[in-house]
Amino acid sequence: MSTPCPLISVVMPCFNAAPFVEEAVRSALDQTFQDSELIVIDDGSTDGSGDVLARLQHVYGERLVLLRSARGGPYPARNLGLARARGQWVAFLDADDWWEPDFLASMLAAATQGGADLAYCGWKNVGGDRGRTLPYVPPNFAEADAVDAFLSDCPWPIHAALVRRKVLQRLGGFSVRMFSAMDYDLWIRVLGVTQSMVRVPRVLAYYRWHGNGQISAVKWRQVLHAWRVRKDFVAAHADLVAHLPRARLKELVDGVLLRAAYEAFWRRDLDSAQPLFRQALRTGAWQTKDLKYLAASLLPRGSFRALVGRSDTRGAA
Repeated sequence: MSTPCPLISVVMPCFNAAPFVEEAVRSALDQTFQDSELIVIDDGSTDGSGDVLARLQHVYGERLVLLRSARGGPYPARNLGLARARGQWVAFLDADDWWEPDFLASMLAAATQGGADLAYCGWKNVGGDRGRTLPYVPPNFAEADAVDAFLSDCPWPIHAALVRRKVLQRLGGFSVRMFSAMDYDLWIRVLGVTQSMVRVPRVLAYYRWHGNGQISAVKWRQVLHAWRVRKDFVAAHADLVAHLPRARLKELVDGVLLRAAYEAFWRRDLDSAQPLFRQALRTGAWQTKDLKYLAASLLPRGSFRALVGRSDTRGAA
């Protein structure tokens, strides 16, 4: 006799998260809403995570589905989990993050009452000193220009949304071509097929920051990948961006590169600043005052570092 399909599937990739994965699993399965399954993909862990998950599988039974894969990274692992998911709705939770106990109930209620394809909520970063450390609730995109907002920045992290599985199936799940911007790539592609979204104006999700080992710590690659994601969205959805003035669209897509280059430069993260200045030069989204930095970025890496290290940067843009 087959097991009835749960209403919600939660997908969790896990790689060497032994200190945190039990908290994450219990966060997902001890929700006030219980008509759910958790699909954990052990992505080649070597730290005992698999033992923790095997023990928890005995606790939660069929509600915890354990898959294993060779080390391919979180996005291929999530796609593997999506292929196994049976719920009408899907949420994502990483093996070191967690939710409030009523996350699923609150998100599902908002989505169903609003007849929406997706619900999103606020979140808080925990640990380290990078990114937003205060609780943050994103804008109500139903009352704003969602296209402008999504082109400005990733609207929410991977674990702060609940989305209809049929929407994810239509998209083919996660693309893996721009690896350090795949959360952003997913959500902006979702916008391309549905604008039916509802906000839950509460902080329900928590993101644990560990430091430079995370994908998002590689600043220049993250910025360039997000730039490519924006370019692809604009190319694929001319109808959705048609209302934006050309100058605004240029600023949203290409202007990000120069701002990020200067930000990296002032942090003296020259390994990030140089490739970002180079790409900004190619786009044409710059002014004469920027040329000394853009031209310097064309030098070999050592010469660039030596030149900007000697320069008096007072008064730079």
